[in-house]
Amino acid sequence: MRRLARHISVLAAALAVAAAQPHPQAQGKRPLAVDDIFNVRDVRDPQRSPDGKWVAYTVTRAIRDTDKNDTDVWMVSWDGREHVQLTSSPDNESRPRWSPDGKFLAFASSRTGTAPQSASTPNKGAQIWLLNRAGGEAVKLTDLKGGVSDYAWSPDSRRLVLVVSDPDPKVPEIPPDAKEGPQKTPKPIVLDRYYFKSDGSGYLRGERSHLYLFDVAAKKAEALTKGAFDETSPAWSPDGSQIAFIRRHGEGDVDKQPNPDLFAIDARVGAEPRRLTTTTADEGGRITWSPDGRSIAYHLGDEPKYFAYDQPRLVVIPAAGGQPRTLTDALDRPVGGALWSNDGKSLLFTVVDDRSQYVGRVAATGGRVERLTEGPGVVTGLSSGPDQAFAVLSSSDTTLPEVHALENGRLRKLTTHNDEWLKERMLGTTEEFTSTSSDKTEVHGLIVKPPTYTSGRRYPTLLRIHGGPNGQDEHSFNFERELFAANGYVVVAVNYRGSNGRGSQYQKAIFADWGNKEVVDLLGAMDHVEKLGFVDPDRLGIGGWSYGGILTNYTVASDKRFKAATSGAGSSNQISMYGTDQYIQQYEAELGPPWKTPDLWVKVSYPFFHADRIKTPTLFLCGEKDFNVPLAGSEQMYQALRSLGVQTELVIYPDQRHGITTPSYRTDRLQRYLDWYEKYLRPTETSEARR
Repeated sequence: MRRLARHISVLAAALAVAAAQPHPQAQGKRPLAVDDIFNVRDVRDPQRSPDGKWVAYTVTRAIRDTDKNDTDVWMVSWDGREHVQLTSSPDNESRPRWSPDGKFLAFASSRTGTAPQSASTPNKGAQIWLLNRAGGEAVKLTDLKGGVSDYAWSPDSRRLVLVVSDPDPKVPEIPPDAKEGPQKTPKPIVLDRYYFKSDGSGYLRGERSHLYLFDVAAKKAEALTKGAFDETSPAWSPDGSQIAFIRRHGEGDVDKQPNPDLFAIDARVGAEPRRLTTTTADEGGRITWSPDGRSIAYHLGDEPKYFAYDQPRLVVIPAAGGQPRTLTDALDRPVGGALWSNDGKSLLFTVVDDRSQYVGRVAATGGRVERLTEGPGVVTGLSSGPDQAFAVLSSSDTTLPEVHALENGRLRKLTTHNDEWLKERMLGTTEEFTSTSSDKTEVHGLIVKPPTYTSGRRYPTLLRIHGGPNGQDEHSFNFERELFAANGYVVVAVNYRGSNGRGSQYQKAIFADWGNKEVVDLLGAMDHVEKLGFVDPDRLGIGGWSYGGILTNYTVASDKRFKAATSGAGSSNQISMYGTDQYIQQYEAELGPPWKTPDLWVKVSYPFFHADRIKTPTLFLCGEKDFNVPLAGSEQMYQALRSLGVQTELVIYPDQRHGITTPSYRTDRLQRYLDWYEKYLRPTETSEARR
């Protein structure tokens, strides 16, 4: 009941503010609310059919009644007139992929009927299902104990290459004829790997991902690769004779090897892989063969020690082996999702560029990168067809990602899953700004004004910090930013040093120096926006999740201007993160082991060792089973502030990992943000609204 009362009081305050500020948008519309989470349709993974007439894609929605998320496969005709929902089971379906002959659409699903992997680890992997374009129900193709994490069709549509998570051979399997009964005490978890935990997978033992060849007609799978390696990103050659893939390899402990390389293997059981690249940098990304089969395109990152600040470049190498050519060095921006043009003369890809993402094109021989989409916004998810047009996802500050056709540099909208409910919402106004930090660094960001913004009024203002750090705040719909704006806040988003989209040196500037230049940039941005006439410098809040939570801790330990903070999935005593999170490779490459560089570890842990400087009331939140930034990071700071008498709370979401996915927990988190900021930034407004 108290939670409901708080919700009503916050909503009353927001409505009181809106009522006092008439605005043209207000006619027939209402502000965004927490429960609009249940209206959002998350559209992803567009896949154009071989004949170009359809685009398959996925739609994810949060379901209030079951408190779960459900993903289904849809398709839309190329003219945008027909929309068909292909799956509707309560289980998730993902990765729709057309057979090259156009007769089938495969997808991955964890639908019931999958056999368990072992006595202690139930099968959490998906299997491949098949829809016949002629009609009928989906048919289950694979039944592999480790599940399928990725797959690709052979050019003749007769086979698949699968990425299968082979179970740990030391863990006993459940006999096929085992009967269900009372749950037995789980076996001890025995670990002997250097890299032994991952937020998505939990504890890692002897499990490895290998390639399997799967005969569609016979429904038979055969292992193509083996050994203590992990293979990913398989791609067939145009003639179906070879498969290229990525593998981390080397003598000794493969987890300690510096980088993965590009390999190729004949598409037959018993073949031996051939190593194509020999760099010490990270090969990866989408692998794609040229139409004539003579070249392979892939992404090349930075040296291993910089992998946390990676800026992928587009590289082409002869399929038979030889000297690779980097095509986008002069661009100095991260690229992704490369595809060859149908004539093999150029490659198309997405580019992350200073608060936007666009589609670029470069000649296969190299040269200037041509920008194919213009304006602020985010375009991703390239998928080609038989012509020179593409299916993509496109979004903006006020529109969620939807499937679009990209034809001759122009975007044409194909899906409208979010249009109806968005028409009834009042959205904020997003503007760009540039600030100068105290060390003269130019920093770029976004600022969102409330939808009922009135000139001449000063608004409480929130600095919301993105994670990564190698991400960026960009011109794409951000539910959180819009929710805060709907509740009467100005929202500031800053692409501090360490963010991508501004070049490699900007991204690497924080190497082994966490919480320094980022904080300088964040405070410099706030110095700038506090001078704007609509920002109230006496009512400033701060917050973020993951690296955004970490930077929140650094910032409130450095500056006392903020009256309220929310720190989600953060850490401050970085020494205690060694061996408890999933970043062991980064720690030892970037900082060195704590026993060799103790002073550096203490330096980057200054929010914890200077917790007595923090005066900002801070709400800490985390998932109970987070292996990315473990709960201990939030517990330690909560305990420190409680010991110091600073107002604080700790919220733990049961059975959640780094990303909070359960719908009721997502809405709870958003409501707690609003309650915390209301309490410390607008106590007078809230009291007036209650009266």
